[in-house]
Amino acid sequence: MKIWDISRTLSKDLAEWPGDQPCHFRLTREKTKGDSVNLGAISMSVHNGTHADARFHFDTDGESIEKAPLETYLGRATVVDLAQAFLEAKEKHLITIEDLRPSAEEIAATARLLVKTGRWSDSTVFPDKIPVIAADVPAWLQKNGVRLLGLDLPSVDEIDSKSLQNHHALARAGVAIIESLDLSNVAPGLYHLAALPLKIAGGDGAPVRAILWHD
Repeated sequence: MKIWDISRTLSKDLAEWPGDQPCHFRLTREKTKGDSVNLGAISMSVHNGTHADARFHFDTDGESIEKAPLETYLGRATVVDLAQAFLEAKEKHLITIEDLRPSAEEIAATARLLVKTGRWSDSTVFPDKIPVIAADVPAWLQKNGVRLLGLDLPSVDEIDSKSLQNHHALARAGVAIIESLDLSNVAPGLYHLAALPLKIAGGDGAPVRAILWHD
């Protein structure tokens, strides 16, 4: 069975959201210094690297991440590859229903959609601008029974957005969010997905180790 690891590596080199807490790992005990074990500690934003957003992230009354239903993050998924479209049209900045419609049958059958844009290929450099979903996409996803949307981008909204309208629209449509996937080595098609968020009490999000596989 082949497994595709679609998680970005957490390290000090990973570009954090501007102004957010970067990833820092250090050894607090070291065998080379006479300790019985190597023991590490980590500090970082829960939104560094590949992560799931909790509704609490953008809605004070929303559920925190430990309450998110795990079945949302485990099951069949469709990968839609739009990288060529974004490469050919530099001015393209929206992921539209027209982009998704050719895969509508597969999307409806799997209930989980992962969109590959190819617009964030270097994890060490935070992008200045990213494509986002069009305003009518959340309702279309809901109509097609989608419960999870994942992107290879640091947000479903524009970098400078304050209203986070896409986050709110997806929440109203019952669609969970995974951001900062690494889909660079993944072809379009149907897969099984596992991307379980860490169980952080009161968390506004959590890192995930996201993988895809075929039967």
